[in-house]
Formats: sequence, structure tokens, C-alpha cells
Amino acid sequence: MPASQETLDTIALTRAEYDLIVEKLDREPNEVELGLFGALWSEHCGYKHSKPLLGLFPTTGEAVQVEAGQENAGVVDIGDGLSIVFKAESHNHPSAVEPYQGAATGVGGIIRDILAMGARPIALLNSLRFGPLDDARNRFLFDGVVRGISGYGNCIGIPDVGGEIVFADAYSGNPLVNAMCIGLLRDGELMSAAAKTPGSVLLAVGSATGRDGIHGASGLASRTFSGGDDSEMRPTVQVGDPFLEKVLIEACLEAAKSGHLEGLQDMGAAGLTSSAIECAERGGTGLEINVDAVPRREEGMTAYDVMLSESQERMLLIVKEGHEGPVSEIFERWDLHVSNIGTVTDDGIARIFENGKIVAEVSVETLVAAPRYRPGGTRPAYLDALHAQPLPSEPNPEMAGQLLLNLLGSPNIASRRSVYRQYDHEVQTNTLAKPGAGDAAIVRIRGTQKAIAIAIDGNGRHAYLEPYTGGAMAVAEACRNVVCAGGTPLAITDCLNFGDPTKPDVYYQLEEAIKGMSAACEALGVPVISGNVSLFNESAGEAIYPTPVVGAVGLLLDATTKLTAGFTNQGDVVLLLGDPTTGLAGSEYLAHEYDQVSGQPTIDLAAEASLQKLVVALADDRLLHSAHDSADGGLAVAIAECAIIGELGFVGDVPEMDRWDAALFGEAPSRIVVSCASTDADVIIRRAAELGVPAERLGEVGGQRFTIYDDLDLPLADLIDAHANGLDRALGTA
Repeated sequence: MPASQETLDTIALTRAEYDLIVEKLDREPNEVELGLFGALWSEHCGYKHSKPLLGLFPTTGEAVQVEAGQENAGVVDIGDGLSIVFKAESHNHPSAVEPYQGAATGVGGIIRDILAMGARPIALLNSLRFGPLDDARNRFLFDGVVRGISGYGNCIGIPDVGGEIVFADAYSGNPLVNAMCIGLLRDGELMSAAAKTPGSVLLAVGSATGRDGIHGASGLASRTFSGGDDSEMRPTVQVGDPFLEKVLIEACLEAAKSGHLEGLQDMGAAGLTSSAIECAERGGTGLEINVDAVPRREEGMTAYDVMLSESQERMLLIVKEGHEGPVSEIFERWDLHVSNIGTVTDDGIARIFENGKIVAEVSVETLVAAPRYRPGGTRPAYLDALHAQPLPSEPNPEMAGQLLLNLLGSPNIASRRSVYRQYDHEVQTNTLAKPGAGDAAIVRIRGTQKAIAIAIDGNGRHAYLEPYTGGAMAVAEACRNVVCAGGTPLAITDCLNFGDPTKPDVYYQLEEAIKGMSAACEALGVPVISGNVSLFNESAGEAIYPTPVVGAVGLLLDATTKLTAGFTNQGDVVLLLGDPTTGLAGSEYLAHEYDQVSGQPTIDLAAEASLQKLVVALADDRLLHSAHDSADGGLAVAIAECAIIGELGFVGDVPEMDRWDAALFGEAPSRIVVSCASTDADVIIRRAAELGVPAERLGEVGGQRFTIYDDLDLPLADLIDAHANGLDRALGTA
């Protein structure tokens, strides 16, 4: 009997897709088989609308060790027999329904992606988006997500070293929770999520399987929200146990080094279905799974439930034939029980057994061959109007000081200390630059002189106003932040957060953003080595801002050349590196002060590449005392943040523009504020000229006042207060 529309809606398959399944099978699928297709053909697992576009990314490079998309995460070589493994993942929809567990299990899932590569997780970051904090629901989501991240990460003992938080109306009802994890891998210890050898044994280890998370990938992550009460989706949100995962990490790493494993895979989205069948697909094999052997924590579970459950803290081990005993012994020492649930076969068929009978039998190739859609996009009608929207009247220059304080205290710019103080960012004792100290986190590579700089960034307003440029700017800013820490960018990961791709304007945003990101990667020489796509981010029919989030990793050959953002010495000269011209397009100033999102952002990628090359070279030669990207809030905010972090004042000017507020608060990219010894300023300016990078003196570090022109002269203490307490004031907790 054909599946009902209600059934198809539950697993987010269209009638046309169901008909295609029937055509491929030459019969109707049974319930379990349809569940397998629903999971593997979901947008979350099948990348139906995005995979044709992801091929536009550059994915190769000298340091890249694994082909993008072929494993759980990307790998880059950093020398000394070591590699860095990293990836970002989204957990947007679960966090909208149940913020604490949604965020917590997002952290747990990205950790297991890194673990599945045989790497030890060493750092976490997150990129978060919420609606305005004057709404009680948004405050609830914000509080739950932050507690979920801290609750899981703190228990598991991996430092949360950086991230970003943005508030805008577009994210009300559909927050974004993007998590990034970094791992350290020694040569010869890389694991693959592939089942290549018939006769190998499938062992499950970790938590028992429950009904939590069923239809998480197919039903929750592949649908939009109504804008009302979506509590009926709460059972699709997984529940995490960080203490179990902590033990699982140690046991899996020991097993990975033992020589007994052929492969290792996380049971994440779509649970056992995706983990096992995708491993078989990568290995060109088949498999047989006996669901009766899968440990359960609930009575009456069916094969359908077991195969689609997304219970957390579970790993799939692909064990060499005859090596089950030694592997079991390893896990028993960690008080973890392994269960033999199946074998790898040579016929390319996935067979699921229950009570000794076959309840699903489909070729692996058919199961993973989700349809690909490239419907074509239509340029949104709103763009021309927003590009041409007149700016507000230029305010009186006497307002400059108050406007600066307003921006420093705005939720999008104010200190995140009340958030990151909830995270343990020093566990493992390798964090060299803590949250709030600079543009990127800096983590020591123990046993070497090296360190890595890590940042995660994105700006939905820019992508909303010009998707191509917004995509390019996201890559440029993430890499620029790494550069401001003294690191040379190696590669990036991404989370592409967009609305319903079946809408032509949303598909246009997705395609153009990817093209812009690709252009920036080419210009900066950084490949995309891993990532995630999260679509259908809508509430009550309204899409979020198109939000490409980029995680970048850079290498410092000598950790002692690291840079932070704060001014360090009285009398240092402050310079602006990069084009001084700017505008107000897409600025926090317009959004915060005038509730206006307008203009047409632009970026010169060749100029960006030259700027980044310059700053890395200056850092390596120890000519800089600090470096800070001019981004949200513009140049005045960037200089003020340097003063606030360093607790040292500033006296100087900024380059003049047609409008004084644009000069202070415009957000043109490719600009970095640096400080240096007065004796080195001319050397830096000369070296900038050699690379074609504009360089201009802004002023000097010193005192306890912050002075720009005649109309902006404030006690540094006022800036510190506005910045330190702005977020708490918005939350009503200050």
C-alpha cells in the first residue's frame, strides 16, 4: 500500500520522492525501508539542494590530508608529525524546540565527529544567533542554549575558547546554534568511517538506544517552524550525557590506536541508519544488522525505532574479523559494554534483521543516492530598494561620545564575559588567549613551539544585503581574525544557515553566498575542508537572514609571536592598516540607532589578501604589540575595544569621510588596527607600502581618556562600563 501523505510529511519526503523510491525498488517500500530512505534522503543527511553547489568550493591544498566530504571532519597537517582536525555543525532546529538539550547535544555531536577521526578533541567554539532580548521567548532560548553549551562542555573537560553571539529580529523563533570542535591527531592514527572489508564486525558502544531523536534528521532538521508552539517536536530532540561521552572519548582513542579497528563512526543524525549505511557506501560494501542485539533502554522498541533513534553518546566500531575480543577488553576496562550488532558483506546490500527475519533489504547505493536539486534562484526583489535606501540625516557631531557608548553597550558589541565566564576555557591548560582577549582564540600545541589560532564568524546582515559579498566577507573576516592573532590561515569549515531552498529567493541567497565564499577562499588561499548545511531555517513563513558562518584555523610556528587586541604600552603608536574609506552599509550603527538595515556592502579580495599577508609577516617579525579587526561598530569601536581590553586610553583622529558618523562607525572590511613601538611605526608604514596596503597613523596609546577629534572625549572608565555591562543590562540582570 502506498505511504500516506501524513507518513511522508513526518519523514519530510515529497510524493515525487516516494514515487522515485518505488521506481528504484520496483515495489513499495515497507515501513522500515521507508524510514531508512526518509533519513538518508533528508535534507540534513542527503544535502539535496546544497550538494550541487558545494562543488564550487576549493577543497585541496598542500596541508589538506583528507578529501572534503569523505570523512566526518577535515584534516590539515601542521608538521612535527601532527595534524589538526576540525569541523562545524549546526543544531538549530533542536535548540529552537528544547534549547538546553539542543545546544548540549550539538556540542556532544561535533565532539564525536572529531573523535571518529581518531583525534583528541582539544577546543570548542560556538556561533549563536537569537532574536532581540526584549522578548521573553528569545531570553529563554538564549539562557537555555548558553547553559546547554556550558553544561555539556564543562563536564566533558574540553575548553570552550571562543565564538560569537548576534541578536536580530530575523532569528526570532529560529535561533542558530553552530558548534565547532578542534582535534589533535598524530601521524598514523587517522581513522576512516569506511567499512571496506567483508567479514569485518560491527560493534556498537556507548549509551543504550532509546526513542529520543527519532525523525531528528528527517522531521526536525528538514522542516520549517510554524511560529507558534512547536512543542510537539520535543521528542525529536536528543538528550545528552557528557560524563558518558568523556569515558567514550578515552576508550575510543585507545581502541583506535590498538590496530584492531578498520573504522570508527559516530551515531549522529539518523543514528544507526546513517552511521552504518554511509560506512558501507564509503567502503563499497554491504552490511547485515541484527537490531535485536542493539542495547535498548525502552520497552517495545521496533526495528524502525532502533534504526532511526538518535540517542546520544553512541559510536559504531568497524572491527577486523576475529579482533572482537581485544576490542571488547579495551572497552570493558572503561566500564563500557560493546555489542556485536552485525557484519560487513560483499554484495552491496543493506539487510536489517529483527527476530531472525529480514525487515529491510535495499542496496546501499540506492539508499544513499538522494535526489539532487538545483532549481535556480531569483534575485530577491528587496535588494534594489535596500541598496538605494537613503541614509538617516547626519547627526550633530556633539553626539559622537554618546553614540559610541550606545554601540559599546549594544547586545551585538558588548562584552560576552557573562556568557564565557560560564564556560571552562582553561581546562587542558593550553589556552594562550582567552575569550575576550582578541579576535581569535590561541591554543598551544603541547610538545612543540607551535600554537593554532581559531575563529568563527559570520554576518547575516551583510549576506542579506548582498549574498555574494556577504559570503566572501564571512570567509575574509574569519581568516582576518586568525591573522590578528598572528596565525597564517590554513583552511576553513563552514555552517551554511539559510531558509527554505525551494523558494527561488532563498536559493539565490544560498548559491550566491557559496560563490562569494569560494572566491574569497581562492583569493586567500584557504580551502574548505569540512562543513555543514542547515536549511529550512524559517519561522511563520519568514526566513532568517542568510547566514554563512565560517570557522578558520591558522598556524603560529612560534607561539611567542601571538597577538591579542588590547593596547599594551603607554606611548605606542596606533596605526590603521587597510583602505581608510568606509561606508555605513549593513552597519551595527544603522541597525542599532535607526533600526535600518540597508546599503550595499563591498569587498576587494585582492586588497584583503595583501593586508592579511602583511599582518602575518609583521607579527612573525615581532613588530606589532596588538592587532584588532575593525568590524561591528566600525573604526571607533575597534579602537575603543583595544583601549578597553588593555585598560589604556587613546588620543588621536580617524580618517575623514563625507560623513563623520561613517568615519567613526562605518564597517568597510579589510581594515586592522595595530599598535607598535614609536620607533617601529615608520618601518611598518614602509613595509605596508611595499605590499600596496594603505597605512595611516591614528594616534597614540596613553592615559585614561579616549579622545577622537574635539567632539569625542570620554573617560576610559565610561567606555569600560558600557562595554562590560551592556549585555547584562539588555538581559535585565545588571
